[in-house]
Amino acid sequence: MNYSKTSVNRRKFLRNLSIQSALLTSSPVLLASNYSQSETLISRKYEKMTFSANNQIHLALIGAGIQGIFDTKAALSVAGVKLVAVCDLYIGRLDRAKELWGADIFVSRDYREILARQDVDAVIIATPDHWHKRLTIEALQAKKAVYCEKPMVQNFDEGHEIISVQKETGTICQIGSQGLSSLGNEKAKQLYQDGAIGELVMLDMYNDRYSAEGAWQYPIPGDASPDTIDFDTFLGSAAKVAYDPTRFFRWRNYKAYGTGVAGDLFVHAFTTLNYVISSYGPNRAMATGGLRYWKDGRDVPDVSLTFYDYPQTETHAAFNAIFRVNFIAGGGGGYGFKLVGTEGEMEVGSDTVKLVRSHLNKAAGGYSLIAYTEAMQEEIRKEFEAKNMEGRKSALNIGETIYRAPDGYKGSHYDHFYNFFEAIRGRGSIVEDATFGFRAAGAALLANESYYSAKAVHWNPETMKLS
Repeated sequence: MNYSKTSVNRRKFLRNLSIQSALLTSSPVLLASNYSQSETLISRKYEKMTFSANNQIHLALIGAGIQGIFDTKAALSVAGVKLVAVCDLYIGRLDRAKELWGADIFVSRDYREILARQDVDAVIIATPDHWHKRLTIEALQAKKAVYCEKPMVQNFDEGHEIISVQKETGTICQIGSQGLSSLGNEKAKQLYQDGAIGELVMLDMYNDRYSAEGAWQYPIPGDASPDTIDFDTFLGSAAKVAYDPTRFFRWRNYKAYGTGVAGDLFVHAFTTLNYVISSYGPNRAMATGGLRYWKDGRDVPDVSLTFYDYPQTETHAAFNAIFRVNFIAGGGGGYGFKLVGTEGEMEVGSDTVKLVRSHLNKAAGGYSLIAYTEAMQEEIRKEFEAKNMEGRKSALNIGETIYRAPDGYKGSHYDHFYNFFEAIRGRGSIVEDATFGFRAAGAALLANESYYSAKAVHWNPETMKLS
């Protein structure tokens, strides 16, 4: 995509929009310059196949916590996939795995036993962030296809290692920001390329939460103990500390094991943003925030605001992005992701896209004309109208369109795994490879780098290195 192509697409988009608006104008009361319409997105088609017992993809889960269970359920909803093994450091989760998927699955607290099994074709890695690099690399070297949860890495220096090993081994690696595969993202990309919002000037993302669970205050089971939890292995490359079940079950609250709100939440937004506008990411970030309410021992902020600069490229103008998370939003929870352009805006969700087309009013109004005589006011108005014929045409194309996924749509989580398994079977390519995953994670990690250093930080989105 380039600007000249976007200009042609924009003219086609406006022409089609004029036709649609005219069709809607069946009543004198309904004006084409204020349309409101709804469209259903076209669902994806999935190849229907029957798989024999010998043609199943054998899957293993490493990290059977909350996200690991959701991932595995989504994976098993795809035909031709069988779960054969589960690994976790807490015995209670291994018991839960057998409840969910049968007593015959192999379970272990040692991931090396999983990777050594000849009957494992692919693994889901859904562990704390500080284990992602090691497990992904070892799994790739063991020739297991890898689905690694986001963020792909905890630190900047880990991404290139994963990319290098993936290229050396040639093994499939999908990063698990499942929203990338959504119908909403797909439609938003098409609309953006068509010039539906004009030239992009800002991205506004927020994630407000108002619950203990939303702030990662997850329950700690009563049977938690050094006997039921392999805490020393959990610590991995992190500093050695005494057994602490809070750190184990609420690891996202500690920068030694997680990546804070940036790695957990910003990375989803960067995945969508970089995909929709075909970008490598930002080149500068400046963060602020603090620990305002959840002072429970965590060392990551519960309120975070980060401002990003995106440089001009062939696919977008230079623009700014605002990422905000508030874990104590007294007005209630909510999420928003809005691309703001010179001619409109798109609010993008997994299953919906809301497109609002606007018209920039360049005419002088009563506020600025009040200082002139009545005769001069009339002269100014006539002069503007004579020069602004294009403005009148574009004013007919303002209004709102909501695109919604059809009933029965299986969702982005299913689509992301469907893509993963199709690639394993040699019938497609990965949609979120390690390079894409690192660019999304790296952009998110800039927020932490800026916050803890209390200064703006610079990043080269092409080479994926701090600059």
